[in-house]
Amino acid sequence: MPTFAPQIISPVLKVYQSVEEFKKVKNAVVTIGTFDGVHAGHQKILTRLKELAEANKGETVVLTFFPHPRMVLQPEDNDLKLITTLEERIFLLHHFGIDHLIVQPFSKEFSRLSAVEFVRDILVNSIGMKTLVIGHDHHFGRNREGSYKDLEDFAPVYNFRLEEIKEEVINEVAVSSTKIRKAVTEGNVRGANELLHHDFTIAGKVVEGDKLGRNIGFPTANISIAETYKLIPADGIYAVTATVESKLYKGMLYIGMRPVLKGKEHRIELNLFDFNRDIYGKEIKVHFKDRIRGDENFESMDKLKEKLKEDKMHATKMLS
Repeated sequence: MPTFAPQIISPVLKVYQSVEEFKKVKNAVVTIGTFDGVHAGHQKILTRLKELAEANKGETVVLTFFPHPRMVLQPEDNDLKLITTLEERIFLLHHFGIDHLIVQPFSKEFSRLSAVEFVRDILVNSIGMKTLVIGHDHHFGRNREGSYKDLEDFAPVYNFRLEEIKEEVINEVAVSSTKIRKAVTEGNVRGANELLHHDFTIAGKVVEGDKLGRNIGFPTANISIAETYKLIPADGIYAVTATVESKLYKGMLYIGMRPVLKGKEHRIELNLFDFNRDIYGKEIKVHFKDRIRGDENFESMDKLKEKLKEDKMHATKMLS
């Protein structure tokens, strides 16, 4: 079971580790959801949230959950991987200028709240909600029993305004976290980025490798990702940029088992262009731009080296 990430406080966004930590604010304009990816559809909701808060001299409140409800309610299902870690989600919500983020620990006990209990006890009595903005086809409460029709019935009883945001469509594709996960899993990071309206990223620590890359002129930083629930793109070579100690570099990244070396473990290896520094132990953030090719086996290291030269030319062109 994933654990809560360290609390992050920014000059704009205030983060609370439960509803109990939150103190009511005047004219709270609220939205609810897991917000995995903080994609284009989510951004549409957040934009409207800010517009309504400004018009009503209120403050924006996002209520999200961690762990993801499916991880709690279906613990035997290990297939769910998330587009964003909790820390990445917080970073993106900060970027969109939200005032308050409540990260409610999701548990089986919490999941048993009925729709009316969730609205009355959590949204109205605990948060002080005056306006609720929700996405298309939103459901909530025990067994996802609550619907938009229920919210329409609750609004006059508990004195809040209600607004539903229609689904976002990009290139005739309705945006959803599920579709973005599928695109990333298939290696289509460019398509995922279009639906996200930002780059898909991974972040981790640079760890010791076997240093074979430098012997063929392509030294790599081996990246270890702590969050086991983080979605990783399909095996292959990608054109990327990477942030190291607040500076952005171009490069290419390999994901796979290194078949030419008869590798026995999955690796994430980053080759930064025009870069020659020791960064072992450093945190690194990789921004995926496009996929160059899938993983391949080669009959020799010399063949691999020649292919990597081609890959670098493709990556340089993609990143230009």
